[in-house]
Amino acid sequence: MSSFKSFIFFLLVFVTNINCQVSKRFFRKDYTYLLSTDNFYKIHTVPRTWGEAKVRCAMEGAKLFYPQDANEAEAVIRLSTETQPFNLMFVGFTKAIAKDVFETIDGQPLDDVYKNWAPGEPNEQDEQEVCVVSDRDGRLNDERCDRKYPFICKKMFADLEWNFDCDMPNKDYKFEQQFRKCYKFHLTPKNWTEASTTCSAEQSYLAIIESQAEADYLVKMTADAPKNKVTGDFMSGAVHLGFHNKNSEGWKTVKGVPLSES
Repeated sequence: MSSFKSFIFFLLVFVTNINCQVSKRFFRKDYTYLLSTDNFYKIHTVPRTWGEAKVRCAMEGAKLFYPQDANEAEAVIRLSTETQPFNLMFVGFTKAIAKDVFETIDGQPLDDVYKNWAPGEPNEQDEQEVCVVSDRDGRLNDERCDRKYPFICKKMFADLEWNFDCDMPNKDYKFEQQFRKCYKFHLTPKNWTEASTTCSAEQSYLAIIESQAEADYLVKMTADAPKNKVTGDFMSGAVHLGFHNKNSEGWKTVKGVPLSES
């Protein structure tokens, strides 16, 4: 089992049922649908840097929230105030891409979507204040990207595509009838903890091998992965799996089952 420590790539697996019915207004169980905006939102209370917040939202299949207009700003601020109130939060505006021009994370000028700067802002007191926070009244302020604030992720209903085979909104997962599971192969090398976090963000888990046939299937998936698309270093074609020996309590699966019982 000690060889697991050197694994670089990882697989994700999501057990599924087939022929399921999906509500039109459902994205993920941890997101809230707002009828007034026809979109889904998740409030993250753990402070992160602007870049970390953007990555986290992307991992969940969403985007770092920014208001399209005053109505959406009011609706989302009301949601956050009623559930997880905080004074400041990062929003998806930055001028790190286009110097001296604040844009949304998808390239729209801030002036074209929502322009409600607090008095005297943006003041550009620091040359590194290229990201934006919003206060509880929806007023914007330029801020350093490396500071940490809560944030909100947003999934537009118009962008929602449902993976019916896997009963989830992530189309990258592929159903394998033989094991009645869905798998996704990631091409960005990460350590085990990062890989497990990525799986969790996608509402899945690191692959747990339950039979020789499944082991053979994962070996073939690893061999067939497009190595020319790998970002970072490739190490012996290895992959992370859903087993760990944290706290030296013996090897367990990510579901907490001892290997002797799995």
